Amino acid sequence: MNNKFKKLLKSLYSYFLFFLLVSFIITCNMVLFLRILFDSPYQNIEAAAKLTLGNVLFVSFLLTFINGIIKRLTINIPVKRITEAAERIMDGDFSTRININLFFRRYGEFRSIAESFNKMAEELQSVETLKTDFISNVSHEIKTPLAVIKNYTTLLRDKDTPSDTKDEYVLKIEEASVRLSNLISNILKLNKLENQQISPVFAKFDLGENLCENVLSFESIWENKNIDINIDIEEDVIVSSDKEMLSIVWNNLLSNAFKFTDDGGKVSVSLKNTDGYAYVKISDTGCGISEDVGKRMFDKFYQGDTSRAMQGNGLGLSLVKRIVDITDCSIFVESKVNEGTTFTVKLRSE
Repeated sequence: MNNKFKKLLKSLYSYFLFFLLVSFIITCNMVLFLRILFDSPYQNIEAAAKLTLGNVLFVSFLLTFINGIIKRLTINIPVKRITEAAERIMDGDFSTRININLFFRRYGEFRSIAESFNKMAEELQSVETLKTDFISNVSHEIKTPLAVIKNYTTLLRDKDTPSDTKDEYVLKIEEASVRLSNLISNILKLNKLENQQISPVFAKFDLGENLCENVLSFESIWENKNIDINIDIEEDVIVSSDKEMLSIVWNNLLSNAFKFTDDGGKVSVSLKNTDGYAYVKISDTGCGISEDVGKRMFDKFYQGDTSRAMQGNGLGLSLVKRIVDITDCSIFVESKVNEGTTFTVKLRSE
């Protein structure tokens, strides 16, 4: 309402200025005409008419010239600058920005266009950067397991290689193949989620049972690493969400917890229902997360602990964050270096 009122005042102001200008010009011509006419009513009427016509023509030319200058300054130049900037964007120069100078500041419409254009250019530049990083990271992540497969395949072709060693090489090839398969699977899942090709299907289910199923799938891992597993899951916690998507969240968080917890460490999983919300906490006694790593942990392909990079592909937490966002959940992280990390997921309960 305030903007409409300002526009109305601006229109009335422009109309008032135009009215004063036209009234002044007409008044001056009429005064001049009448003055000549009154001096000699019959002899100078023709001269008065010619002079008045000349004045009208001159003033019309002058107003046309002034209008052309104003149009050039207020319309042609801003439009030209916007067009040139758009052409540079089309040529791939996403660093292009429109300088919001005096002309753009004076006329709000063009200023809004210029500001929107600059925001669009920033978004395009950001998307282009993400695209470049994504392609670079995907290429690197695919190249690593392929190199492993190629090297060990070459070694297997050596007839002098002992059978025990060959079995070890086959295992390495299998691990690299699984990693490559998981990478492609996660990329496809994340791409579908980000492009909204997958929408959550909300249905009521027992969250405790869902958590227990996912925790038990890691039984062999915690037994092999002699990890102390602590389960504190409240019964009959019913939520309305997408069960399969949340399973991806629990699997990724549990996978990280067991991966970053050393042999003999501890992993805790708890579920509490408080004030209409279910709180799922997954804690570990691993290496923890530094502040710098914490700022980027949900970025695609980002891996803070490069020593364990072969165990993942940096897409797990990106998937977690995207699923949490589209299922109306919240995720919180508490961590101390060399002490451990706790992920808390909050969602509405029935």
